[in-house]
Amino acid sequence: MRIICIIPARLGSYRFMEKPFADICGKPMIEHVYKRASLCKMLDEVYVATPNQEIVDVVEGFGGKAIMTSDNARRASDRVAEAASKVAEADIIVNLQGDEPLVFPELIEMVVQPLLEDMSLANVNLARKVDYEEAINVHEVKLVYDLNHDAILFSREPIPSKFMGDKKIPYYVQGGIFPFTKASLQDYTKLESTPLEIIESIDMLRFVENGRKIRIVETELETYSVDIPSDIEKVVRVMKNDKLKDLYY
Repeated sequence: MRIICIIPARLGSYRFMEKPFADICGKPMIEHVYKRASLCKMLDEVYVATPNQEIVDVVEGFGGKAIMTSDNARRASDRVAEAASKVAEADIIVNLQGDEPLVFPELIEMVVQPLLEDMSLANVNLARKVDYEEAINVHEVKLVYDLNHDAILFSREPIPSKFMGDKKIPYYVQGGIFPFTKASLQDYTKLESTPLEIIESIDMLRFVENGRKIRIVETELETYSVDIPSDIEKVVRVMKNDKLKDLYY
């Protein structure tokens, strides 16, 4: 099995224009994501996929590998697919979001493992349990899954509903690591964008609405994605006590 990781990154996000370059303990966020992914022994290669020459320059400046893509990708997963077509073929392609500066190598291994056991799956997603106060954050993608741990729905709204008034409902947020098989990534790009995908701006809904199977893996490891500028302060606090960074600083 050849397994590669591709990190989609771009400038101009409406929520955080210069997000890949956000300073976290003296290094740009994209460097943290790249180097922490590179610590995962399961991966054969790590790349950054971007339409921006400025990001290419930064990545190559710290010794990483970058792939230029077009600027018209519908979703991050489409950008990953375009980049994957430009490198040596792989059996599994891991889409690691470029705003996950606290990613753990073991999380990558955890989310890839179900594909190694069942290559008929379209994708695997991580899920972390949160309380209602975090679930109401529209920047966090929530999910629900069936009794076989396959995804039913993703949303930016808290799901399931509090209609019955029970505040102890478990809520799960999506982690930013999405491994595809070579075939499922090609399938993803051939599918038209779907109504819920567009409304919610969530990649995985394209698979859900087309009946593809997404396996959900629960984790208790806490990572913090950077969605808006105010998230940087929280990540910096955690990073200062994070021993993993000592392996690549």
